[in-house]
Amino acid sequence: MKLFGKKQPVPIQVKGKQLTCPICENQLFWTRQSQLNTSTATFFKLDWANRSAHCFVCSECTYIFWFLGA
Repeated sequence: MKLFGKKQPVPIQVKGKQLTCPICENQLFWTRQSQLNTSTATFFKLDWANRSAHCFVCSECTYIFWFLGA
């Protein structure tokens, strides 16, 4: 299943440790960034000012890891 285009899933390390999915123990992930919206910023139409997180999506079961500083 290719959720995010034609890129292949890759192994990810966080703080020098191999990321492993806690659900299926897979070690290959798709990477993407997602915006962390807040209701206040949305109310004032300032969604662009919200922080972003790095997301790693398991290529097997699609479990999502979110990291602010990865």
